[in-house]
Amino acid sequence: MKTPLSSSSSPAAAASSSLLRRARLSPYYFFTLFAFIVFVSILYTEDFGCIFSRLDDSDRLIRRSTPPKKRVKLPFSVGRTPEACDVFDGRWVWDKENRPLYEESECPYIQPQLTCQEHGRPEKDYQFWRWQPHGCSLPSFNATLMLETLRGKRMMFVGDSLNRGQYVSLVCLLHGLIPEEAKSMETNGSLTIFRAKDYNATIEFYWAPFLLESNSDDAVIHRIADRIVRRGSINKHGRHWKGADIVVFNTYLWWMTGTKFKILQGSFNDEVKDIVELSTEDAYRMGMKSMLRWVRKNMDPKKTRVFFTSMSPSHHKSIEWGGEPGGNCYNQTTMIQDPSYWGSDSRRSIMQVIGQVFSESSFPVTFLNITQLSNYRKDAHTSIYKKQWSPLTPEQIANPVSYADCVHWCLPGLQDTWNELLFAKLFYP
Repeated sequence: MKTPLSSSSSPAAAASSSLLRRARLSPYYFFTLFAFIVFVSILYTEDFGCIFSRLDDSDRLIRRSTPPKKRVKLPFSVGRTPEACDVFDGRWVWDKENRPLYEESECPYIQPQLTCQEHGRPEKDYQFWRWQPHGCSLPSFNATLMLETLRGKRMMFVGDSLNRGQYVSLVCLLHGLIPEEAKSMETNGSLTIFRAKDYNATIEFYWAPFLLESNSDDAVIHRIADRIVRRGSINKHGRHWKGADIVVFNTYLWWMTGTKFKILQGSFNDEVKDIVELSTEDAYRMGMKSMLRWVRKNMDPKKTRVFFTSMSPSHHKSIEWGGEPGGNCYNQTTMIQDPSYWGSDSRRSIMQVIGQVFSESSFPVTFLNITQLSNYRKDAHTSIYKKQWSPLTPEQIANPVSYADCVHWCLPGLQDTWNELLFAKLFYP
C-alpha cells in the first residue's frame, strides 16, 4: 500500500517551497509589480477618474442624507419662536380684556416711587397696552411654569433702579400664586431677596449701577453728580452674583454724565487718586468688557442663562415728538405713533458699543432689546405721581414739569412687557 506524500517528506516539494519564498521576497518581484500597476493606471486614467468621481458623489449623497445633529436646547428652554421672528419689532395694541396682568393694589412689593395710582394719577390707560411683534405673537406669561422652573434656583437682577423696577414687576407677576406665609422679601444693603419658600427659590436684586465699583454704590445714598468708576473692579460686586442660575444685567443711565467720564486707575483708598477721563463710549465699553469677562470666568453656559437689558429711554424733551417746547413726559397720556421715533436720551453710539462688544463674546448672552418699543411710551412714566424724595417747593408745585420723573415707569405697566419678553427668550429662544 502506497504512503501519501507530504511536503515535509518530499525533497522536491521542499525545494519548490524555498524557491517560492525567495521569489516572494525578491526586490525584483516588487519592482515588476509596481511597474505593472503604474502602466495600468496610465492606460486607464480616465476610467479610474470616473470611478473615484462616482465614489466622491456617493460620499456627498451620504452626507446629504445624514440627518443634522439634534439641536441642544439652552438651559430652561422649552421651545423656539418662529424662524425670523424678531419679538422686539412690533407695535402696541389696546387690550383692555387682558391688561393689566396684576393690580397695583394687589402687589405689596412695589416701591412708593412707582405706585402711580396711589399717588393720584387720574387715568389708567397706560396699563392697557400689549406689545404685538410683527412676525409672531409673544407667548403668554405663565407664572406657574416660571415658578416651577425656578424651583431650587437663584434668579438675580443686577444693575440700577430701572432693573429694580423690572425685578419688582416680575415679583408682582409671580407672588399671587404663593401663599402669604410661604413668601417674603428682605433688603440688606445692596441686596434684596424675594423668597418663594415652597419652591426653595429666590428672585434677587443687587444694586450696582455701573456693575463695577463706583462712588455711587451705596444703595440709599447714591445720588452723586461727580461719578467715578474704578477700572477692573467688577469682582467687588461679582462675588455676590456667583451661583445664580439666571442673571439679568443692565447698566446705562448712570454713565450718561456728558461726553466724558471719570475712571479711577487705582483704589478709592489711595490718598492721591489717579483719575483719567475717557469718552463716555470708551468708558461704557470698558464696563461691558469687564462684565463679559467676569461672566466667562465665573459662569457655566450649560447651567446658567445670562441676559442683558438694553437702555431704558427717558422722555425729557417733548419737542422731539412734536410737543410744545419746554415740556416733557408730564401730562402725557398717549404714546408716540411714529414707528421710527428715537429720542436723543437713547444714545445710538452706546447701542453700537453694545453690538460690537457682544458680537465678540464667546459666552452666550441673550440681549433684551427693549429700547425701541419703550421709546414710544412717553405715557408710561411715573411723572409726578410718586413718592417724592424730598418735600416740593412752592415753585415746583406751580410748575409740575420741573419735577416730573421721566425716567422711571409706573407699575403695572411697561416693565411687565419687559418681563414678557424675558419670559419669551428664557423659554422660547
